[in-house]
Amino acid sequence: MPSRREFLWTTGVTLTRAMAPALAAQAGEGTIDATRLRRRLEGLSRFGRPAGGSFADGVSRVAYSDADVAARAWLLDEIRGAGLTPRLDAAGNIFARTGGRADAPPILIGSHIDSVPNGGNFDGDLGTLAALDVLQAVASAGVTTTHPLELVVWAHEESTAFGRGTACSRIVGGDLKAGDLDQEWNGMTRREALRRIGGDPDRIETAVARPGAWHAYVELHIEQGGTLDTAGVPIGVVEGIVAIHRYDVTIEGMANHAGTTPMDARQDALVAASQLVLAVRRVAAARQGRQVGTVGRLDVQPNSPNVVPGKVVLSVEFRDLSPRVLDGLGEALRAEAAAIARDTRTTIDLRLASTNPPAPAHAGVMAAIQAAAARRDLQSRVLPSGAGHDAQMIAGLCPMGMIFVPSVGGISHSPREFTRWDDCVRGAQALLDTALVLDRRDSV
Repeated sequence: MPSRREFLWTTGVTLTRAMAPALAAQAGEGTIDATRLRRRLEGLSRFGRPAGGSFADGVSRVAYSDADVAARAWLLDEIRGAGLTPRLDAAGNIFARTGGRADAPPILIGSHIDSVPNGGNFDGDLGTLAALDVLQAVASAGVTTTHPLELVVWAHEESTAFGRGTACSRIVGGDLKAGDLDQEWNGMTRREALRRIGGDPDRIETAVARPGAWHAYVELHIEQGGTLDTAGVPIGVVEGIVAIHRYDVTIEGMANHAGTTPMDARQDALVAASQLVLAVRRVAAARQGRQVGTVGRLDVQPNSPNVVPGKVVLSVEFRDLSPRVLDGLGEALRAEAAAIARDTRTTIDLRLASTNPPAPAHAGVMAAIQAAAARRDLQSRVLPSGAGHDAQMIAGLCPMGMIFVPSVGGISHSPREFTRWDDCVRGAQALLDTALVLDRRDSV
């Protein structure tokens, strides 16, 4: 008997085949090749798959890993096989384009292929491979566009490597500081990591794009939440990507013998950390809204069963569309931390480590996505993105928009991440149609 995921996958393929004639009947300007899209998604899933595993077992394809390097080589071959000429910028991002006038700014579409450890096969992969199929579909249909259609595969989107998310789109967006490339992780510097994927750190400034370099940027992505799946809505129109405030927290008490230190004499850093974790949840839940707070990393020292913990290092992350809300959450947490430190006789150093500004989607791009969905009689819903995306870094360079498709059960960053096959194709077709809507407009 097939598993639920295998059933959903097989059923999705059947539904897509049933949809194909209707899609073809509507398509005057290119139709997504569902078989090709599936083949590529399954092909890419081989890189980083657990030994002896299957598609359903997900991938670990962290940026700059052997799996990432091999997957990029495979993808470059797929791009060439599609009759396109790939190029790499100095940050290791992959580009390819087709059609359009040489003097017209391109319409940029794409995503990323690196994953978190033990991640899924749709996060980033779908948007990347759908964008490649869009370029092929438009070329095969003989459509003449004013603006070139340009594929991008962003290198290093996930924050596993070097603790930096959207790292290479961030460079393109102009966020590049002295010493950034000297940061070390996993036995290599960022400079060495870029060389490993074909980048050129000695010319890194050439990867920075100027405002207006693109007519618009549209990224197709799985929702990574459950809103669309629960509502049965096939297309999400992203209104904006949340701001993120990330804190590094160091709590220091005193390491001491677990058997000889009385309870009332302890300065237990882990007790303080435990209270702070609960405070993060309390602060985030204390007000109405969509704000969220997370402690996702905890390092306990000396981490021995017979020693009272003397030090804990942890991360705190708040997300919301409003920086003002995030500032308020940070102030509330500082007050909680001060009280916890007094009660536990520890010190708590809470420092704002990084901020990602919110990125509102452009109204013109949102309208184009809605028009594309309506053309295929697909219901759409406007919603925010609670996850960060490369689109966030490009929003300052050109009008930006994102298309979401449902994530089954709202699961992502997990081998159980799944998007039904018919939803994958619908999203890819919406990406194609959106690009063509935007091409007809002199200004977005």
